[in-house]
Amino acid sequence: MNKDRDVILVCGATGQQGGAIARRLLSSGCRVRAMTRKPQEAKAQALAAAGAEVVDADLDDATSLERALAGVWGAFAVQNTLEAGVEREEEQGKRFAEVAKKSDVSHLVYSSVGSADRNTWIPHFDNKFRVEQKIRSLGFPSWTVLRPVFFMDNFVSPWFKPEIDKGRLAMAVEPDTVLQMIAVDDIGWFGARAFEKHEEMNGVDLDIAGDQHTLPQTAEILGRAAGKKIEFVQAPIEEVRKWSADYAKMLEWFDRVGYAADIEALEKRFSYRPTTLAEWAAKVNW
Repeated sequence: MNKDRDVILVCGATGQQGGAIARRLLSSGCRVRAMTRKPQEAKAQALAAAGAEVVDADLDDATSLERALAGVWGAFAVQNTLEAGVEREEEQGKRFAEVAKKSDVSHLVYSSVGSADRNTWIPHFDNKFRVEQKIRSLGFPSWTVLRPVFFMDNFVSPWFKPEIDKGRLAMAVEPDTVLQMIAVDDIGWFGARAFEKHEEMNGVDLDIAGDQHTLPQTAEILGRAAGKKIEFVQAPIEEVRKWSADYAKMLEWFDRVGYAADIEALEKRFSYRPTTLAEWAAKVNW
C-alpha cells in the first residue's frame, strides 16, 4: 500500500467500528474515503475535518456503492444486524463484496463476529460466516477477516447504561460464564493493521478480544470506575426471547460454549496489548 496514493474506503465510517478504523488510518497518514448515508451529520463532518473524503452511499444501493468504490485500493466492510436484520445484513455484505470485486479493489477487510466459523447456530453469527465464504469465493488479490467479540462499548449503550446508572448490570447469562470482550478502539487498531500490513494479513481470519471476565467481575470493575456499587443481575432468558430469539440464542451460547479468541497469542503475534476492561472503563464518563 502506498499511503500517498492509495485510497481506502471505510464502510460505516460514522459508526463504531468504521469510525474507529477511519480515525486510526487518518492518524497514520492514510487516504480515507468515509462512506455514510448521512454526510452532513456531525461525525461525518468531523472525519472530513480530519482529512477524509466523505461520500454518500447506501449498502442497499449497488449503484451508490459503485460510485463510492470507484478507484479505491482497499475497502473495509461492516454491516449492522440490529439495523438491517439477519437476511438483509447478509445481502448487504455479499452485495458490497461483489461490487468491490467488480471495482477491482485490491484488499478487502471484512468485520465479521467472533466464532462465526464454529457452527454456532446463532442467526446473526451464521449469516456473517456466509458473507466470509462469499468473500473467499470472489478471488480478491488480498483479503482479511476480523472477528471481534462482545464490545466493551456496549456497556454505555442504551441496552446497558440505564440499568448501570441504577447500580445494576443486567444480562441473561449465568454468573460463572466468562465473557470475552474488546474495546471498539482496538478493532480500529486491528483494522488499520490489516491495511497497513496487508501482505502479512492476506488470507487471515482473526478472532480478536482484549479481556475476559464473568459478569459479576465485570460489574465490580465497572463499579470501581464509576465510583459506586454495581451488582450483576441475571435477567430471565425467556424475557429476552420474547423480543429476540436470535439474541437469546447468543446468550445461551455464551453460557454453553462462548468465544475462543486467544488474547495472549494475539499480544505475542502483534506486539500489541489490547485494552483491558478496567482501562476502558477508567476512560468513560460514567
